[in-house]
Amino acid sequence: MPNRKAVYTGSFDPITLGHLNVIERAALLTDQLIVGIGHNVEKQSMFTPQERVDLVVESTKHIENVKVMVFSGLAVKFVRDCDARVMVRGVRPLTDIAGEFTMMLANRELDPDIETVFLMADHRLAHVSSSLIKQIAPLADDEMLGRFVPTAIIPKLREKLAA
Repeated sequence: MPNRKAVYTGSFDPITLGHLNVIERAALLTDQLIVGIGHNVEKQSMFTPQERVDLVVESTKHIENVKVMVFSGLAVKFVRDCDARVMVRGVRPLTDIAGEFTMMLANRELDPDIETVFLMADHRLAHVSSSLIKQIAPLADDEMLGRFVPTAIIPKLREKLAA
């Protein structure tokens, strides 16, 4: 049987418990899961691409079959370059479905051999987004923040906010 490899792309700025939930579950479905951290020079990010790699690596070190990489350009091309045929997309109820469906159709036009699989984050995490973290982090204490992000990244998040 061929190696079952999938790619989960996103900005992960920063990684959230919702992202981690999708990563953990997708890793169970594959032999190797590559987490592709998108680098868009036109987008203002809180963390640099390398910092985001470090945060995701730290947050996923308990998952043996996860590899973390940075990419730029089209996600579907990155999936192909990774020699994978499956793109994992994390979705939240309703808020992401229309955009993700449109992107899936566009990706299918660009590369019909790449299959998109949608995984919904656990219902307790369905509302969590990187944008939400950026809004609440300055106001929340570490215990509160730990309900939304891996505790291992909280010190780095605090450092960024203090800068």
